[in-house]
Amino acid sequence: MNNNTPFTQSISLKDLGIENAKIHYQLSANELHDMTIASGQGIETSTGALAINTGEYTGRSPLDRFIVKDNITEDQVWWGKVNIPFEPKAFEALYKKVTSYLSDKEVFVRDSYVCADPNYRLNVRVVTETPWANLFCYNMFLRPEQKELENFTPDWTLLCVPSFLADAATDATRQSNFAILDFTRKIALIGGTGYTGEMKKGIFSALNFILPVNKNALPMHCSANVGDKEDTAIFFGLSGTGKTTLSADPKRKLIGDDEHGWTSENTVFNFEGGCYAKVINLSEENEPDIFRAIKKGAILENVIFKEGTNEVDFEDVSITPNTRVSYPIYHIDNIQPSSIGKNPKNIFFLTADSFGILPPISRLTPGQAAYHFISGYTAKVAGTEAGVTEPQPNFSACFGAPFMPLHPTRYAEMLSKKITEADVKVWLINTGWTGGAYGTGSRMKLKYTRAMITAALNGELDAVEYKDHAVFGLAIPQSCPDVPADILNPSKTWKDAVLYDQKAVELAQKFKANFAKFEEFANPEIMAGAPKA
Repeated sequence: MNNNTPFTQSISLKDLGIENAKIHYQLSANELHDMTIASGQGIETSTGALAINTGEYTGRSPLDRFIVKDNITEDQVWWGKVNIPFEPKAFEALYKKVTSYLSDKEVFVRDSYVCADPNYRLNVRVVTETPWANLFCYNMFLRPEQKELENFTPDWTLLCVPSFLADAATDATRQSNFAILDFTRKIALIGGTGYTGEMKKGIFSALNFILPVNKNALPMHCSANVGDKEDTAIFFGLSGTGKTTLSADPKRKLIGDDEHGWTSENTVFNFEGGCYAKVINLSEENEPDIFRAIKKGAILENVIFKEGTNEVDFEDVSITPNTRVSYPIYHIDNIQPSSIGKNPKNIFFLTADSFGILPPISRLTPGQAAYHFISGYTAKVAGTEAGVTEPQPNFSACFGAPFMPLHPTRYAEMLSKKITEADVKVWLINTGWTGGAYGTGSRMKLKYTRAMITAALNGELDAVEYKDHAVFGLAIPQSCPDVPADILNPSKTWKDAVLYDQKAVELAQKFKANFAKFEEFANPEIMAGAPKA
């Protein structure tokens, strides 16, 4: 729905404890765009997109994300550094402060929903302090038709109030900013930060609890697309591994770029109605879909203009390297209109291994798939942080640990079951280094990675010869159309085969050290997927 038509219905927020507010309800994308500019909170770029600055916070703040510990969550959530408990009484007191703060002020309200499959739909009422935050939610959440709004009842409420600063001494927060989920009251409460990603990931985190616990559906931090034969492919991967790039395939329709559910009916559906992409070093040549989506209706965050113009300099990271754009999915041409795919047949785990050890493509057993899913591995390159002189492993369980309230093995066991029941092939794709580690080897060519994925999707790797990796036990195809054979076997790309073996064992030990905290919860099949070294 391209909602640029003004909506005239009015609502009250008294049930939320917000009194006498000036409410802007369900404004169109154009209205929110214009109000942001008129209020001096944003600038229109040369392509018609809106550019805004999120303030002090230009990314998520994981240490300030909390979940209320109550009867619903106490025995379900995996409490710890990722899921930090918050007392119900403290939440109630803070919530009253926030709603009192919003009373008598101007607020922007949007009724929306998440989960494209009607059987899993969750209605979300969004209350924001700024018009551009409301436009972000228009882009990122699904957009109901006007007739659906007449009897709209929210299942969850999201409040985002960047200018409200908590007092850590009295509000039980760590500092002035916070993002808190209350599953009893069904509220996501965000304050002290203007970073829009907190809203998106707050609702994602709620779904990562609701879907497996209440709906027997697997939530996934992944992109997905569908082919002409209605075969769905799923792409997991952390930042910088190619998840958005590789799922954007001109021969396949995009279901979504980041958040999906896999149902017991064996369908895959998008949670969202838009895309939220990094734009650092963006170019039309390398990322044509994203580049062309940056037009009227899109929101650019924390970007810098070329001197004397309103043209964005995508290479300028003087505010943050985490420059981003949000846009509604209909800004992309080749999309799956329903945002639902059937018949999942291939899963790709993407990793940018800057150690240069993992094969560019390998086929995984169900146990290996669960092990690598829980591990969620990629590697930072040397030089990205002060004092980092060699590659550093980065493990994020389920390829999205900061958003997973349950223990990672619960998601992994659901994934393994679905892989087996649906006869899905699982592949590990290394988009990182070959011929040595970062600084010695070179980045795997994108054209080769695309050729490998295409071959896997087309079934061209089903009948080729495979050999197991000596250390990781991964099945490596010995041939692949349009890819040199030597590239497929990483040890052959290194000048020093003995050094390769040594480094492979070292990386395997890092995998095992990371996995130690999951071992007591992992079943034998998952443990059998571990490296052999």
